[in-house]
Amino acid sequence: MGTPEFAVPSLRALLDAGHEIAAVVTQPDRPAGRGQELRVPPVKQLALSHGIPVLQPEKLRDPAIVEVLRALQPDAIVVAAYGKILPRSLLDVPPSGAINVHASLLPKLRGAAPIQHALLAGEPRTGITIMQMNERMDAGDILLQEAVAILAEDTAGTLERRLAEVGGRALIEGLDRLLRGELTPVPQREEDATLAPMIRKEHGLIDWTRNAHDIERATRAFDPWPGAHTIHRGRLLKIFRARVSELDRTAPPGTVARASGDEIVVATGREALAIVELQLEGKRRLGAREFLAARGAIREGERFG
Repeated sequence: MGTPEFAVPSLRALLDAGHEIAAVVTQPDRPAGRGQELRVPPVKQLALSHGIPVLQPEKLRDPAIVEVLRALQPDAIVVAAYGKILPRSLLDVPPSGAINVHASLLPKLRGAAPIQHALLAGEPRTGITIMQMNERMDAGDILLQEAVAILAEDTAGTLERRLAEVGGRALIEGLDRLLRGELTPVPQREEDATLAPMIRKEHGLIDWTRNAHDIERATRAFDPWPGAHTIHRGRLLKIFRARVSELDRTAPPGTVARASGDEIVVATGREALAIVELQLEGKRRLGAREFLAARGAIREGERFG
């Protein structure tokens, strides 16, 4: 059971390891993009290319889907970023229960967006947890964990790809050891639990009164979506790469203090943000030098927001 690109390495790892995949359950095709064309989940694409039956129920609590899965007589259900909490009726179907691939070192960062929240918090590391699922969100017993360092240049996109590959590898180890009876599930410490709620488009709006370190982390956490953004002359301006800089003079937060060379330096609540790569609404992503080459693109003293 999985939906986005993050889940693809887990399905591929199961196939490469020789496990029999009775079926793949994924979210329904959804309209996306400007044209609102139906988008097929990446997991569905991989499943169909291997001739695996695909189920796309709107609701997991529908008794019909429970009966379909029960008829398959699975030994285990593997879940990787499926997108919904499994009801008890499904968790009870396989004898080995449901095994989840989660992109954090639980109990830290339970929820839909652990990768983005790890970057926003400036965590030095995160990882993969293979866990047994229960009816609570990411609160099941831990089977296996593998830590992954967060690099200074990591974005949500690059970190997700790395964690997805680790997740596939850890899944096979955890699943095989569990089926052989070699793993003892370890309950999570509830007092250490933190949350990583879903990211929404409005979360990308930059608050220039925050310190430059927070804003720089947001540019990476919201790349590729929704993009850390501000308003420039009434148009959306996304910022994709930046670094913390010092100002030799004070200016109100959001003010362009310097616009030359390879960077656009903007005052923040503390220190400043040097923008290195950005994208104006309706245009392509550009380096600061190329962006500034356009006549009147941006002027010192202007204020974002």
